[in-house]
Order: sequence, then structure tokens, then C-alpha cells
Amino acid sequence: MKIGLIGAGAVGRACLTSLVYAGGAREIVLVNRNHKRAQGMATDIQYGATLLPAVHVRAGHYEDLDRCHLVIVTVGVNEKTGGATDRSDDAGRLRLLEDNAKIYQDIIPKINAVAPGAIILVVTDPPDPLAEVARHYSNGAHVLSSGTLLDSQRMRFHIARHAGVHPSAVEAMVLGEHGTSQVFIWSGVRIGGVPLARVLDVNEKDCEAFQNKIEEEVRFANISIIEGTGASQLGIGMVTAHITSTILNNERLVVPIGSHIEAYETTLSLPSLLSREGVLETYMPALSSREEDALAASAAVIRKAWEGVA
Repeated sequence: MKIGLIGAGAVGRACLTSLVYAGGAREIVLVNRNHKRAQGMATDIQYGATLLPAVHVRAGHYEDLDRCHLVIVTVGVNEKTGGATDRSDDAGRLRLLEDNAKIYQDIIPKINAVAPGAIILVVTDPPDPLAEVARHYSNGAHVLSSGTLLDSQRMRFHIARHAGVHPSAVEAMVLGEHGTSQVFIWSGVRIGGVPLARVLDVNEKDCEAFQNKIEEEVRFANISIIEGTGASQLGIGMVTAHITSTILNNERLVVPIGSHIEAYETTLSLPSLLSREGVLETYMPALSSREEDALAASAAVIRKAWEGVA
């Protein structure tokens, strides 16, 4: 199956590497404003790809995206360049929206013109309001946001580390915005089917302190990474490849990614049944009243953001 990847920056490079390793795509077309950069990146990875399942990676232009089943968009101003690395700033990644919305207003119609049936996966930050911008400029194409899947994996990782188990034993989700208003669904956390507090054997006060610590680690993980490496890229690259494989292989997994939810009038992350057609259905988990209110507030934050630029 053929897919397109827009952007050959740090995140685009990480996505391309993970996509090649994950397999599933038979052809990947890399499009970048600097075509020579795309050519160099495609050539570089193609040599190593000879060790992996057959995939043809090539640089192209927008017209080469014809017949793509999925187009992944990573292009845009990143957090470090856009000034979105202040832990005390409630806007967070939303600081990037105005600049990146202008880029999307230019490129989304180009994608839609040659691949009108393609699923568009928005990876650029902030992905949720940008997915609404993409919907506006793509004549109703099926648009997804990478959403809170990465946040959920970070949450699982940190819980597992504290509990001394493998992350696969942890059931945990972050919903809503991939940003500072994200909602941690503590009421649904289980380890091997057992509620978290029972596994940790802690009192209510200690449990609250534990949750606050995890939330801080997850919410600002991108900033911690940027402070160390300059760009948060490898985790989202692997998550993007996972989403892509789920779609191309029609795996019908239920994962927390972003799609337009009519009840909230915006794109946000809920547990979503993902198939070759994109999101087939979303599910509303059992939430505490506090989590319900937080999810509604997160939706309002996203909606207010994109209404100002779409």
C-alpha cells in the first residue's frame, strides 16, 4: 500500500525510520519544501531498508501522492522554534497553532487535489486543532490526529516503572487534547486487571501525590526531551508507525487518537476503533464526574483554539 509523508524535519525523519522498520507500506513518498533534502533522506534510508521487508522509499512532489491510502503530515514550526517550552505556560503547544495553521492552509488543498480519498494523519503540533484546520481545507477528507496515544504510552511507562511491571501490564489512557488540558483517566487505571491503589498499597493522600507526579512527568515530557536533545521526535515517530500499521493492516485496534467528535464539536482523543477506513467508532469510557468535566473543558480549549484560525 502507498503512503505519503509530508515533512523531512526531525519528526519526519523519525516517522520515516519507524515506518520503514514497522513494515506494511510498499511505497512511501517523502515530500518536503526542500526537495533535495527529501531526496537525501530517502536515499539514505533506502540503503538500510534492504535489510527489511520490501519497501520503496522515494522523494516526490505533491502530484506523486496520487493513490496514497494515507498521508502523514509532520511539517511545521516545532516547539523549540515556536517558543512552546515554558512549563508555566498553559497554552503549551497551542502557541504553534497560528503559524502552523497557515502552513496547513497551503498544503492540505494540495494533498486533497491529488489524493482526495486518502486518510490524513496530523502529527504536527498542536495536532488536534490542526486536524480541524485540515478538515476545513480538505473538503471533508477523513482526518485523524495522532492525539493522546503518545501521552497514554508515557503514562503507562511511568506507572509501570513505579509499580515494577512491564508497561504491557498497565491499562491507562490520557484523553482530550495532546496538550496541557489533557485528561488522565485515573479511574480506569488497572495493572493486570487490579485497581492501581490496591497494587501500590498506598493511602489516599499518597495516591494523590503519586498521580500528580506522574501527570507532571507526562505533561512536560516533551519539554524534558527538548531540553536534552533539541527535539521530541523518536517517540512520536514510533507511535505514528503504530497508527499507520494499524490502518494499513486493518487491525481494528482500539487506541486513544484524535478524530472529530460531534458531541464535543471538535477533534479530540477518545478510545477509537481504528481500521483501514480510519476511525470507525469511538467509545466513551466510564469516567468519574471530575474526569467528565475535565474532558469537556479540554474540548472547549481545543475548539476555542481552532475557531480563531480556521
